[in-house]
Amino acid sequence: MSSPTEPVQAPNEATPGSAFHCWQQGYGVIRHSEQTSARVRELAGKLVSAGHQPDEDTVYRKLIALDRLTSAGLWLVVHMTYCNRVDIAGAPLVAQDFKASPEGHTGGALNMVPAYAAYLALNNLTGKTRSWLMGQGHCVAAVDALNVLTGNLHPEQRARYLAPEGLSRLASDFYSYRQKPDGTMAAPLGSHVNPHTAGGIIEGGYLGFAELQYAHMPLPGESLVAFLSDGAAEEQRGSDWIPRWWRAEDCGLVLPVMIANGRRIEQRTELGTREGLERFEQHLQHWGFDPVRFDGRDPAAFVCAMYDMEQALAAHGTAAQQGETGYPVRIPYGIAETVKGYGFYGAGENAAHNLPLPGNPRMDAISRELFNEYATPLWVKPQELNLAVSELNEHSQQGRPLERDHPLALRRPSEPAIPVLPWAQNKCSPMTAVDEFFKALVADNPELRPRVGNPDELASNRLKGVLDSLKHRVNDPENEAESVHGKIITALNEEAVVSACLANKAGLNLVASYEAFCVKMLGAIRQELIFARHQKEVGRPPQWLGLPVIATSHTWENGKNEQSHQDTSFCEALLGEMSDVSRVIFPADYNSALAILPSVYRERGRISCLVIPKRERPCVFNGSEAEALARHGALVVDEDTSAGEEPLLLIANGAYQLSEAIRACERLRETGTPFRLVYLQEPGRFRQPRDPMEATSCLTEFERERLFPHRMHRRVALTHMRPEVFRGHLHTLFPQPGHSRVLGYINRGGTLNEAGMLFANRCSWGHALAACAEVMDKPPGEWLSSAELAAVEGRGDPGVITRGLP
Repeated sequence: MSSPTEPVQAPNEATPGSAFHCWQQGYGVIRHSEQTSARVRELAGKLVSAGHQPDEDTVYRKLIALDRLTSAGLWLVVHMTYCNRVDIAGAPLVAQDFKASPEGHTGGALNMVPAYAAYLALNNLTGKTRSWLMGQGHCVAAVDALNVLTGNLHPEQRARYLAPEGLSRLASDFYSYRQKPDGTMAAPLGSHVNPHTAGGIIEGGYLGFAELQYAHMPLPGESLVAFLSDGAAEEQRGSDWIPRWWRAEDCGLVLPVMIANGRRIEQRTELGTREGLERFEQHLQHWGFDPVRFDGRDPAAFVCAMYDMEQALAAHGTAAQQGETGYPVRIPYGIAETVKGYGFYGAGENAAHNLPLPGNPRMDAISRELFNEYATPLWVKPQELNLAVSELNEHSQQGRPLERDHPLALRRPSEPAIPVLPWAQNKCSPMTAVDEFFKALVADNPELRPRVGNPDELASNRLKGVLDSLKHRVNDPENEAESVHGKIITALNEEAVVSACLANKAGLNLVASYEAFCVKMLGAIRQELIFARHQKEVGRPPQWLGLPVIATSHTWENGKNEQSHQDTSFCEALLGEMSDVSRVIFPADYNSALAILPSVYRERGRISCLVIPKRERPCVFNGSEAEALARHGALVVDEDTSAGEEPLLLIANGAYQLSEAIRACERLRETGTPFRLVYLQEPGRFRQPRDPMEATSCLTEFERERLFPHRMHRRVALTHMRPEVFRGHLHTLFPQPGHSRVLGYINRGGTLNEAGMLFANRCSWGHALAACAEVMDKPPGEWLSSAELAAVEGRGDPGVITRGLP
């Protein structure tokens, strides 16, 4: 107790010269409010009580180091935007030190510096390496700058940027646009998060996907800090459902932190107003979050907020697991209040998004003076910076990995045990093969966390067994198909459900949707494919298990729902991606679907689009044929070359197209016309590879010749897709365009049955025979009756073609 004559010290008043007093002085542009000072005192006590730090002064010394690391990060970010050279002595720069064409998302990157620096410091203060992701991937300069300053780098960046003049090389490389002879980027640096970014797991080029994914990423025992955008928070409503999905039993701790800088590219966000921010807080509370506002300009405020959020969520999860509370638990949600570009000229203005200075410092003296004026307070003496980095870089002493190697960055689930199921003999839905296989796969691999992404109608899509065993995840079950701990993520939001599976890189996944609505998933899937391909290119290929996206209730069997439900764009788009990371597969029956699934799940870092009918289809292939089809991507279904003439080559791609081709071949056989029918299940394997990496997924010329001999010049193909897309990707299969025809979806539809859809798109067996006549320069009357020909030519009754078909 203090004596009556001694002054009483206020709670946040520091003893001059103490470590707390030294930290409280701030550094450069960094200031510590009374509120943050109080929270820091509380944090120090908690860290000491938990045994993470020996005493409170050690905590304050580390926060002092954090201020200096943050300031140096801000300094380096503005140099990356504007400069070719960095002067580590802090001397003013002259005209030739600046870039001719500066570029960079400067304001957002400046806002991310205190956030990412605080993440690094929190890991040090607690002796635990958490995972991280950043939804606003264009802010990568902050991450790269701090990773270089702390040495948290992959080998290629370490060799380039920790060498003498490394910081200057970093600044020069940023947005340099230099290329290698093969056209790829010369520098291990990008405008967004990429595989060179140490610890990067998502590009963040499409704002909003990180918000949909973060809850499904960590496993129990792991923690994930998710840095999010206030602009995306306004737009991406699926992110509101995170409390609906999070369960302590199969989810790690998640710490969403929104950088509320109040601006998009050229306008203020709603959250940029006091009323808007208050409404957002109310919105979060309504949806099950606990919002926590703090000073987004102060790295220590980030540390306090993230530590308290993690402790709170861990307590909520434990209470739910022990039955003391129910789900959903409230998810702490950090709101870092700041202004765009804080710490440099132009903060809070629209120009801060990209180039805050009024002109280019290389040519404009006023802008050059402004750069030097505003950069000077951010500079940290090299010796002081080295001491700060040493204070925060204690990975070996703490026995923990670098942030480069956080758990989510090194996902490698064990090889799954593949179930063996019996082949089918009778007509049945090919989707039942998916249903039975995935149900058995999950049962045989209990260590692999399952996720099913379902926009709607699992039972209708013939996945009733999956539904019965895994169940919809809900907060308040109302029937046997629902459970608090269900593994099926169901929402009428295709982006949200596919993101749940894209995020679950620790386990087994299945996405199923109407084909027409898979298009809404395309942006999220393409971002994943691009990142996976880039990881392969830098020699660190992703190791998550293959993920199937099933497009069913598809174009040819969804006529009852009008043309909005008839769209082949999804498989066409994925066929345009690189085949070594993106497969497009068309199983035609139960056995071909069952045979392809093991390879889909054994692969690493590859997404497979499987276009599968849900209606009953005849079993065209037996078990051995289905396995051969899975191995080679195509199979000779039928041929009759007894006449000795050059056979007509028919190619079918798609279940209904195969049935039409088989019927056309029956008429060819009846008339003694030699033919070969090949079913093409995986078109991407027969393309002309676009680079050596894709070539590993494509068949050789010899293998293509075995199925599609050059001596068969006259060719007719029936495809599930649009014919132009099919022909374009597989142009080598049609070496003589004048003697080839491709029939497929030509944007015709409506309320029609399967046969009607085929006829409307001129893809029926009758239209196939007419095309055969064209390529063989013969009259179609050789194979078609006058009534059939009239129907095919649009003069007669379609029923003579469609009658007897499904």
